[in-house]
Amino acid sequence: MIKTEISNIWGAIDFSALMAAEERLGQAHAMLAEGKGPGNDFLGWYHLPSGTTEAELDAISAAARKIRMDSQALVVVGIGGSYLGARAAIEYMNGVLHNESDPVKIYFAGNHLSTRALHELLDRLEHVDFSINIVSKSGSTMETAVAARMLRQLLVRRYGMDKARERIYVTTDPENGKLRKQTKEEGYESFPIPSNVGGRYSVLTACGLLPMAVAGIDIRAVMAGARQAEADLDVRSMENPAWLYAAARNALYEHGKKIELFCSYEPCFEYVGRWWQQLFGESEGKDGKGIFPTCLQFTTDLHSMGQLIQQGERTMFETVVRFAPASRNLNIDMDWKDLDELNYLVNKPVTYVEENAIEGVIQAHVDGGVPVIVLECGEMNARTLGYLFYFFQLSCGISAYMLGVNPFNQPGVEAYKKNMMTNLGRG
Repeated sequence: MIKTEISNIWGAIDFSALMAAEERLGQAHAMLAEGKGPGNDFLGWYHLPSGTTEAELDAISAAARKIRMDSQALVVVGIGGSYLGARAAIEYMNGVLHNESDPVKIYFAGNHLSTRALHELLDRLEHVDFSINIVSKSGSTMETAVAARMLRQLLVRRYGMDKARERIYVTTDPENGKLRKQTKEEGYESFPIPSNVGGRYSVLTACGLLPMAVAGIDIRAVMAGARQAEADLDVRSMENPAWLYAAARNALYEHGKKIELFCSYEPCFEYVGRWWQQLFGESEGKDGKGIFPTCLQFTTDLHSMGQLIQQGERTMFETVVRFAPASRNLNIDMDWKDLDELNYLVNKPVTYVEENAIEGVIQAHVDGGVPVIVLECGEMNARTLGYLFYFFQLSCGISAYMLGVNPFNQPGVEAYKKNMMTNLGRG
């Protein structure tokens, strides 16, 4: 379903450099498949698509139906992998304006410590029937805990303790952590994040699937796409597009390309980019190593970052995600005055302009010394979304092992948390 196109990286590297990675690719993939690499106690995502049962999907779907019946809004309370995948999926499938039309609005909280933003959300919910989905493996993340407390208290004031409990859904570790303890104490409906699945690899658990289902996304189609990816990408050769992506980005890194620009031409894809950014940044950025991942939305960001990309320091490469043309198109109509001088495009679809822009940008950047990997992904639908999630998770695991780092820990993330807790007097 995904084709990795690398014809625009030659010049920065040669074919022999790419093929030299084949043995390391095989070793890295085997480390994942056999569970013999660093962090192997967090490989639950590897067979998650095929291992998720119909009963689990039924339970998530039933909770989603109840939320849609009870509520005008769902607030997903989480940070990092606890919310990025859900938001990515909802915007990818329903568009950036989904709250304008969906009878159940989806809001996100617990991903910052901004007083102003919390006030804005609490004010928005003042006269709205709502439910909350608290998503945290441990329950100890400050941003999420603060927002969850405020939203719980608003529910209790609005509905009373007993009714408030019926509007609180928790996604957390099945056995351990503060949030699991609180869930047992209060009797909230809950869903597990498997203990062997880390946060940034959890989008295909209830972390992502419950908010998706509330948003009306067909979660069975998402999981079907992920299962197809799990099967398709078990190929142990350069015919595997995940191998080719991991090999290309590592070869470019070894030849001085330290920054990866992850680009799409669809505004609704922005949060998939943010999810990808956390996935690769936290998985690879350690031990003094790692490609710096950043996501851009074209053509918008060409009008702010295009100059730097074209003529700045030559330490970057691009990964462009492309989809099939939209099924609904718009044609450019005749304007008899032609003051905007667009009549040369009369009866041309906007898709025609878009495709020529994409090709023009790729050629300009390659000519300017920026290698470009293109991922051709076909139709934008739920199956493709599930496939993409699994594709990037597998590519990331392989790429990190090739780099010589543990893909599944994040020791550096704890530094700011320790300092914050000390400053707050917790110690």
